[in-house]
Amino acid sequence: MFEHADAVVIGSGFGGSVAAYRLAEAGRSVVLLERGRAFPPGGFPRSPAEMGKAFWDPAAGLHGMFDVWRFKGCDSVVSAGLGGGSLIYANVLLRKDERWFVHDQKMLGGDHESWPVSRADLDPHYDVVERMLGGTPYPIGRAPFDDTPKTHAMQDAAAELGLHCTLPPLAISFAPRPGGEPGVSLPIADAPYGNLHGVPRRTCKLCGECDIGCNEGSKNSLDHTYLSAAAHHGADLRTGHEVKVIRPRRGGGYEVDYVVHDPEAGAGAEAKNRPPLQTISCDRLVLGAGTYGTSFLLLKSRASFPGLSDALGTRFSGNGDLLTFLLKAKDRNRVRPLDASKGPVITTAIRLPDELDGVPGAGRGAYIEDGGYPGFVDWMVQPFDVSDQIERAVKFLWTRFTEFFRDAPDTNLSQELSDLIGDGALSVSSLPLLGMGRDSADGRLALKDGRLSAEWTTESSQELFERLRKTMQGMADVLGADYSDNPVWFRKRIVTVHPLGGAPMGAHAGEGVCDAYGEVFGFPGLYIADGAAMPGPVGPNPSLTIAAFADRMSTAILDSEGREKPSPPSGDVGGSAAQHRAAGVTGAGPVAGTGSPQGTVDGSAYGPEAGGPAAVGGPPAGAADRTSLSFTEEMKGFVTYGTSDPRAGELARDRERLSFRLTITAGDVGRFLAEPEHTARAEGWIDADGHGGRRPVQRGWFNLFAPDGAEDRRLMKYRLYFTDGEDRPRTLTGQKNVLHGPPTRVWPDTSTLYVRLLEGHVAEEDEEDAPIAGAGVLHIQLTDFARQLTTFRTSGPDGAGAMLDFGRFFAGELWEVYGPDLI
Repeated sequence: MFEHADAVVIGSGFGGSVAAYRLAEAGRSVVLLERGRAFPPGGFPRSPAEMGKAFWDPAAGLHGMFDVWRFKGCDSVVSAGLGGGSLIYANVLLRKDERWFVHDQKMLGGDHESWPVSRADLDPHYDVVERMLGGTPYPIGRAPFDDTPKTHAMQDAAAELGLHCTLPPLAISFAPRPGGEPGVSLPIADAPYGNLHGVPRRTCKLCGECDIGCNEGSKNSLDHTYLSAAAHHGADLRTGHEVKVIRPRRGGGYEVDYVVHDPEAGAGAEAKNRPPLQTISCDRLVLGAGTYGTSFLLLKSRASFPGLSDALGTRFSGNGDLLTFLLKAKDRNRVRPLDASKGPVITTAIRLPDELDGVPGAGRGAYIEDGGYPGFVDWMVQPFDVSDQIERAVKFLWTRFTEFFRDAPDTNLSQELSDLIGDGALSVSSLPLLGMGRDSADGRLALKDGRLSAEWTTESSQELFERLRKTMQGMADVLGADYSDNPVWFRKRIVTVHPLGGAPMGAHAGEGVCDAYGEVFGFPGLYIADGAAMPGPVGPNPSLTIAAFADRMSTAILDSEGREKPSPPSGDVGGSAAQHRAAGVTGAGPVAGTGSPQGTVDGSAYGPEAGGPAAVGGPPAGAADRTSLSFTEEMKGFVTYGTSDPRAGELARDRERLSFRLTITAGDVGRFLAEPEHTARAEGWIDADGHGGRRPVQRGWFNLFAPDGAEDRRLMKYRLYFTDGEDRPRTLTGQKNVLHGPPTRVWPDTSTLYVRLLEGHVAEEDEEDAPIAGAGVLHIQLTDFARQLTTFRTSGPDGAGAMLDFGRFFAGELWEVYGPDLI
């Protein structure tokens, strides 16, 4: 008999950790499988002997955290360990720029980049993740943080070049508690959910060790935040568990085969005696193994998933990553060498505008951030001629990385470290620069001889990389420094720490592997929560966007289940109802899965809300045997402000564009079909030129074939609450009139929506007296309708039967109205 859980989460990076916490917080039984081991504060390698074992190669007895992948055109460094990429990332929490969520934009490689989610969709989830990770800008105005030469140098260079420079939010504890006074190496107070390592943490000591693991515990990495909170809520976090195969389970759900590594077994032990496969089954399976891990699993298991989208393996990119160096740089007074080892690895971000921002000829946007090297190597740094230092350093790294793709890798770093140091491979006057941006996601991941291969080159993104290099050269001139490319650039290769794509989201199965909520097309309950789901480059550091996407996905999972969450454990602190509404979860009963680090509050996030239709959230809490159904609809048209007649508003000379994209969800198909009003929940966005552009729907309802007092008339009704660009409450109310007539009226009647925009959030019974801001007509285009048909999905027992019942109901209602004319 196999072990079974409500949900299995594979991987503990920014997707998997968020999903594990949200589902566990909502009372689900969650098992998280992480191949690497835990790294508590003080547990990261530092000495040459320790660094010799810091790589991931279990067959060679190596269970370290650096996992290096080498492909044609690019190389990547990712992480194996509890906390995934957060263990080695540089803590930057930047949101994807609003205008960079492109739709059907042609790439130079010939493919198209299309994001089925918007900034408005993700903003409330960005908020939640930032709070959980404790995002705060570098406190450059406070001593001793003000004495950070590289930060001032970046600001000076940006000002001289006319570029926008910011101090981005960093997931680092500079103060002992949120809102406290920053200071160096101060004890950090534990959060209410505790600390899974049980090891004290201290605030940042400005040592530059972020990318090789923070031994102080200053980084608010996922093990200190989401994973500690997940464990607090009962999630079973298993390290050393590497997943090998996934497959659908007969009767529903999924099965996962994995092996358990033994870090103490010694070199070569696993090569001689492979660990036995073990199996666990689950109702929902969340893939969060990273871009490479998730894509590899799906490609390896493809035979078990017939009908999986042909988009698998596509949209791969390195997020425009480019590493260069400024040599012989001095501080802002041109006196002291610029010490890049002081401070966190990244403190500042310079943004290069995009032509999408309204800057003609700008090309694709990008970011440049300061880098650094660990302070613990200062002992081997001396002032000297640095003409070959970068080449020596990269040669060392390159040799180490490529060794791990040979049959018998050399794991002894001592001699190579001696060669690296030589006359000194680093200098207190060298400043690494990290570039990233909107490269062309035209790469492809595939299986080759049973291993993952990647086809990607810099050619289609040449203009982006040249723009980055030219800007960095300008910064060198401002700082009186010498510019040096990464030597591998001359072979047109990049080293990326931000691989994305491979299992991209899309509006339909022809465009992506999963939908805008991460659910794999054709396989209910299978979700992609990590960078593999990104359909193109994020632009800035992608970790925050991945986490926000996973938080939104988790909300959708729990929303579709609609079960009541048990009372929270003691010690949780309630968030505000406004926070839950902002995250798209509303209600008046116990909340499930708020995404807030403080835990839960009173009020059901997935049930009916006071003042709204009683059936919006689905059936009563605890109805585990029901099935939900959802689909996505997009409509576009025109409205005119100052008129109340929709037809006149559609045709007026001063009309303005308006559109929406909604996901309609019936929490319980049986109840939805049985009740007279046939009410479902509507979520998504409204894009109105006259109301501040794209705005999230805060609450929404949809009625399918609601009665209107006449046998030959049905209404499809919409009521959407949102706020305009000035945060004034507005209501979009609309209806499709399905009237008795010839069958030729079916398409125009069901695809035409007459809308009014009302001032305030107006309930249906108050609509007659509400002030009208505007009116117009929206239509669904035939291409959008075809795409809509691919978005229908069910969750719960007997999904196929529920879909059939829904189809019979829909066809039957149309027959009632239009059929008599055929008799």
